[in-house]
Amino acid sequence: MGRKIAIVGAGAVGGYAGAHMVQAGEDVTFIDPWPEHVEHMRRHGLRVTHAKEVPEFAVPVRALHVTDAQVLAKEAPVDIAFICMKSYDTAWATTLIRQYLAPAGYVVSLQNCMNEETVAGVVGWGRTLGCIASRITVELRAPGHVHRGAGKGGTRHTVFRAGEVHGRITPRADEIRRLVAHADSAKATENLWGERWSKLVANVMGNGVAACTGLSANGTIENDAIRRFMLRLGSEAIRIGEAQGYRLEEVLHLPPETVARAGEGDAAALGEASEHLLAGTKNLSAEQRPSMGQDMVKGRRTEIDFLNGFVVARGAEVGLSARANAALTEIVHRVERGELQPDPRHISDLRLN
Repeated sequence: MGRKIAIVGAGAVGGYAGAHMVQAGEDVTFIDPWPEHVEHMRRHGLRVTHAKEVPEFAVPVRALHVTDAQVLAKEAPVDIAFICMKSYDTAWATTLIRQYLAPAGYVVSLQNCMNEETVAGVVGWGRTLGCIASRITVELRAPGHVHRGAGKGGTRHTVFRAGEVHGRITPRADEIRRLVAHADSAKATENLWGERWSKLVANVMGNGVAACTGLSANGTIENDAIRRFMLRLGSEAIRIGEAQGYRLEEVLHLPPETVARAGEGDAAALGEASEHLLAGTKNLSAEQRPSMGQDMVKGRRTEIDFLNGFVVARGAEVGLSARANAALTEIVHRVERGELQPDPRHISDLRLN
């Protein structure tokens, strides 16, 4: 308690984690670029709902538009800043908050993708930490309203994994763990990069597919052809992560080797992975979309270049092809540009050698 916290990006993840921090009595200031969202939070607070098991709540919050952030110069400096923006906004968001950090203050990337290097380019590696939000299934449904399309992970699944870039457990990493644990289960990890890449694998399997097909998360998994393609996406990403030396963790509660072999056509692994993924659909609401699917519906720019496109680029660096990820990246771009409309056939009819 007593630390001054800024959350830059009060969207799905930032709003969800931050609202729970406020509920627990932490000193939190939200900074966001969406005027209607900021004004709603100022007047009515931040409301959090769940699809299952958890009662809704609302908390009054302090919310600043990015143009109001200058008021922080007249206050005590920020001890911990969470960056919760889309990956393409990481650099400017980190630059915005850097000037208001305390001398010992630091920045935490609580985002999809691997943005720690971008954060460190602004504030330095010594002031950079990461925190993964695993299978959190949240969305900003309307100004001031964050919804989670499931219940809480709790003991069934550790949602938040906070870590230092050098891999040691420090008081800073444990403090981040404590803060995000207000929202759901959390741990401090010695394997930030392995955790990051494993989450990236899960994201490349589901996000872009939902975005270009128009399907919900469950809808993509329940289609046999699309599910096989998702496993191929994951397989490529796993092999590229291994080639970079990452120690991968479970992917969607499956051993990474099982996902990799399933995507490579191993019949036993494919059966095991398919059965597991299909069973997992029972834990999500039928309409829940991955974040990129939400972005496509809202007409927003997607993070495809920071997910599947990033896998393709890293694969090229280590000499491995990622043809499925490259194909999906191009399809999503075409849907974004309006050249294609979202359609499951973009994937189900796709033929790759």
